[in-house]
Amino acid sequence: MMLSKKEILTAVKKGDINITPFEKSNVGACSVDLRLGNVFRRFKKNKKMFLVKENINEKEFSDEIKLKNNEFLTIKSGELVLGTTLEKIKLSNSICGKLDGRSRFARIGLTIHNSSSLVQPEVNNVQVLEIINLSPFTLSLQPGLKICQISFSQLSSPAHYNGKFKRQLRP
Repeated sequence: MMLSKKEILTAVKKGDINITPFEKSNVGACSVDLRLGNVFRRFKKNKKMFLVKENINEKEFSDEIKLKNNEFLTIKSGELVLGTTLEKIKLSNSICGKLDGRSRFARIGLTIHNSSSLVQPEVNNVQVLEIINLSPFTLSLQPGLKICQISFSQLSSPAHYNGKFKRQLRP
């Protein structure tokens, strides 16, 4: 069952969903808007082949960028960067989440979450965003922008997640 605004606010009050910092005005009918953080990871230009494998470490072929709140990150057409949400999400073992981009940005070719939208139960982390510019022009992003939304679902029974990104704080 996907949670509506009423259930989201109840879960926040109970502590099953913890969003830091939390702004009640960001809660919509069945989701919460999340803002863009200021830490990014830009991939190095490399013509070498890269072997995709289970223990991949994107830090080996990317650079971290930290912006001040008044700075912008430019993303060229066709470019992928990793970013983070400003908000840290902590979920109980009875709730999972799903990240989605916002339609106003999708309509200009900005993909916010490429493929890994599931937010596991028991996470306590910022969400890493796979941001792709599919538009024909360069886009500029500023920290603090309401860039995506998270919806929540009640699990049929408690679940435990112990993956490597459970407490991730940087892209």
